[in-house]
Amino acid sequence: MKKLLATVLFPFLFIPFGTKANENFSVEIEALTLVMEQYKEDSETDIDLDLESKKPSYLALKQDECNATVKVTEKTGIEIVNTELFDVNVCKKEIYKIVN
Repeated sequence: MKKLLATVLFPFLFIPFGTKANENFSVEIEALTLVMEQYKEDSETDIDLDLESKKPSYLALKQDECNATVKVTEKTGIEIVNTELFDVNVCKKEIYKIVN
């Protein structure tokens, strides 16, 4: 029983408890968080009575230490309903929608 308990708990001794996201992805994570907060606010004010629920998916691409591009794609099942692009400046906490 002690050996079983030791083999289960042993790997956790090497994992630091204060782990954070990799610094390489911090710009993307912050950009996604900012866009998700804005997108959630916009979708709450937009009243749709559709029977099909739209589910957004997000993709962030880092440009430099402060800027990233976020692509939001709304899907209903396998059908893509809407795609929006945002330029996000993480340092200034600014979001600009890219109009095609």
